[in-house]
Amino acid sequence: MREVDNTVKRGSAELAVLSVLEPGPMHGYEIAKRIEQRTGGVLRFDVASLYPLLYRMEKEELVSANWDESSSGRRRRYYQLTSAGKKKLKPLREQWKIFFEALNQIAGFQNA
Repeated sequence: MREVDNTVKRGSAELAVLSVLEPGPMHGYEIAKRIEQRTGGVLRFDVASLYPLLYRMEKEELVSANWDESSSGRRRRYYQLTSAGKKKLKPLREQWKIFFEALNQIAGFQNA
Protein backbone atom coordinates (compact mmCIF):
# COMPACT_ATOMS: atom_id res chain seq x y z
CA MET A 1 0.00 0.00 0.00
CA ARG A 2 1.19 3.50 -0.78
CA GLU A 3 1.85 5.92 2.06
CA VAL A 4 2.79 9.58 2.01
CA ASP A 5 6.10 10.79 3.43
CA ASN A 6 5.83 12.34 6.92
CA THR A 7 6.97 15.79 5.78
CA VAL A 8 4.15 15.94 3.22
CA LYS A 9 1.71 14.55 5.76
CA ARG A 10 2.61 17.20 8.35
CA GLY A 11 1.85 19.95 5.87
CA SER A 12 -1.54 18.52 4.98
CA ALA A 13 -2.63 17.43 8.45
CA GLU A 14 -4.46 20.62 9.35
CA LEU A 15 -6.48 20.54 6.13
CA ALA A 16 -7.30 16.85 6.66
CA VAL A 17 -8.50 17.37 10.25
CA LEU A 18 -10.54 20.49 9.48
CA SER A 19 -12.13 18.74 6.49
CA VAL A 20 -13.23 15.62 8.34
CA LEU A 21 -14.60 17.72 11.21
CA GLU A 22 -16.68 19.86 8.85
CA PRO A 23 -19.80 17.63 9.07
CA GLY A 24 -19.75 17.51 12.88
CA PRO A 25 -17.93 16.60 16.12
CA MET A 26 -15.74 13.50 16.39
CA HIS A 27 -13.37 12.02 18.93
CA GLY A 28 -9.68 11.63 18.10
CA TYR A 29 -9.72 7.96 17.12
CA GLU A 30 -12.71 8.59 14.87
CA ILE A 31 -10.88 11.52 13.20
CA ALA A 32 -7.87 9.31 12.49
CA LYS A 33 -10.03 6.48 11.14
CA ARG A 34 -12.08 8.83 8.95
CA ILE A 35 -8.92 10.32 7.41
CA GLU A 36 -7.55 6.85 6.75
CA GLN A 37 -10.83 5.68 5.20
CA ARG A 38 -11.33 8.75 3.01
CA THR A 39 -7.77 8.53 1.66
CA GLY A 40 -7.79 4.79 1.10
CA GLY A 41 -5.10 4.38 3.75
CA VAL A 42 -2.65 6.80 2.10
CA LEU A 43 -2.86 9.21 5.04
CA ARG A 44 -2.65 7.73 8.52
CA PHE A 45 -2.28 9.54 11.80
CA ASP A 46 -1.32 7.83 15.01
CA VAL A 47 -1.96 9.16 18.51
CA ALA A 48 1.58 10.54 18.77
CA SER A 49 1.00 12.88 15.83
CA LEU A 50 -2.76 13.51 15.91
CA TYR A 51 -3.30 14.66 19.49
CA PRO A 52 -0.53 17.28 19.53
CA LEU A 53 -2.04 18.65 16.31
CA LEU A 54 -5.53 18.72 17.86
CA TYR A 55 -4.20 20.45 21.00
CA ARG A 56 -2.42 23.07 18.87
CA MET A 57 -5.53 23.62 16.78
CA GLU A 58 -7.56 23.97 19.97
CA LYS A 59 -5.07 26.55 21.29
CA GLU A 60 -5.38 28.44 17.99
CA GLU A 61 -9.19 28.26 18.42
CA LEU A 62 -9.71 26.39 15.15
CA VAL A 63 -11.39 23.55 17.03
CA SER A 64 -13.05 23.26 20.40
CA ALA A 65 -13.16 20.14 22.54
CA ASN A 66 -15.59 18.78 25.09
CA TRP A 67 -15.68 15.64 27.15
CA ASP A 68 -18.74 13.50 26.58
CA GLU A 69 -19.84 9.97 27.36
CA SER A 70 -20.24 7.59 24.44
CA SER A 71 -23.10 5.10 24.17
CA SER A 72 -20.76 2.48 25.67
CA GLY A 73 -20.27 4.65 28.76
CA ARG A 74 -16.69 5.57 27.89
CA ARG A 75 -15.69 9.22 28.28
CA ARG A 76 -14.22 10.67 25.10
CA ARG A 77 -13.02 14.09 24.07
CA TYR A 78 -15.01 15.28 21.06
CA TYR A 79 -13.59 17.92 18.73
CA GLN A 80 -15.56 20.27 16.52
CA LEU A 81 -14.84 23.18 14.23
CA THR A 82 -15.14 26.66 15.65
CA SER A 83 -16.23 29.60 13.55
CA ALA A 84 -12.52 30.43 13.09
CA GLY A 85 -11.88 26.85 11.92
CA LYS A 86 -14.73 27.07 9.43
CA LYS A 87 -13.39 30.38 8.12
CA LYS A 88 -9.89 28.93 7.73
CA LEU A 89 -11.03 25.82 5.85
CA LYS A 90 -12.14 27.47 2.61
CA PRO A 91 -8.93 29.48 1.94
CA LEU A 92 -6.82 26.51 3.08
CA ARG A 93 -8.55 24.30 0.51
CA GLU A 94 -7.96 26.94 -2.15
CA GLN A 95 -4.25 27.19 -1.24
CA TRP A 96 -3.82 23.41 -1.51
CA LYS A 97 -5.70 23.37 -4.81
CA ILE A 98 -3.37 26.03 -6.24
CA PHE A 99 -0.37 24.13 -4.86
CA PHE A 100 -1.46 20.84 -6.47
CA GLU A 101 -2.19 22.55 -9.78
CA ALA A 102 1.31 24.05 -9.72
CA LEU A 103 2.87 20.66 -8.94
CA ASN A 104 0.88 19.15 -11.77
CA GLN A 105 2.30 21.77 -14.15
CA ILE A 106 5.83 20.84 -13.10
CA ALA A 107 5.55 17.08 -12.66
CA GLY A 108 2.83 16.30 -15.17
CA PHE A 109 0.83 13.95 -12.98
CA GLN A 110 -1.76 13.36 -15.68
CA ASN A 111 0.97 11.54 -17.64
CA ALA A 112 2.22 9.50 -14.68
